[in-house]
Amino acid sequence: MDVGILVPISLFASIVLILYLFFSTRNKERLALIEKGADANLFKSKLRPFPVLKLGMFIIGIGLGILFGNIVAVNSSLEEPTSYFSMIFLFAGTSLVISHLLEKKSKDEDEG
Repeated sequence: MDVGILVPISLFASIVLILYLFFSTRNKERLALIEKGADANLFKSKLRPFPVLKLGMFIIGIGLGILFGNIVAVNSSLEEPTSYFSMIFLFAGTSLVISHLLEKKSKDEDEG
């Protein structure tokens, strides 16, 4: 039997097993809380106001990071992988912080 096929099969099987255990355990916990008379509102997740905005800004940050990483790699003595990774993390992180600030500002305007 080809040993190379065992890696993808075992990876897929482990992902399925983890998901099964997660959802079955969550279901058992919820049933136990309901049996004890807990409020059903515990299970409702809080909706995030702008999930698409956050994803879009994150992807734009990654794109800008790649662009500026290339510019830094060409115009400086910094090695190529270092410049790419540093710029990608810098711009992606900045975009997530800006997205968080926009969500917070929107939340404050809604409350106030």
